[in-house]
Amino acid sequence: QVQLVESGGGLVQAGGSLRLSCAASGRYAMGWFRQAPGKEREFVAGINWTGDSTYYTNSVKGRFTIARDNSNTVYLQMNSLKPEDTAVYYCAVQLGPRLGIRASEYAYWGQGTQVTVSS
Repeated sequence: QVQLVESGGGLVQAGGSLRLSCAASGRYAMGWFRQAPGKEREFVAGINWTGDSTYYTNSVKGRFTIARDNSNTVYLQMNSLKPEDTAVYYCAVQLGPRLGIRASEYAYWGQGTQVTVSS
């Protein structure tokens, strides 16, 4: 079984920064998704299992950075935050060979962490 524990969410002013962490029980390709009230879950960023390949949705390019360390922790550094970034953020494990952008491609999910950006 795969265990994921998220942390780092909070309330920030527009233009501020947050760093989300996802501690996993193994080393996997990982994705970050977010879901705002009344909206479908949206892919944000992904990283392969070695950490040398990343992908971002267009709305966060240049502002967010996904990375991993030598442990099993994956990070999402979020800079220049906007109110439209407000959502519950989830990390997830992709067990397949590709780094997908659909939530249905991810097998295991963290509990979610709330990010709120005020104007």
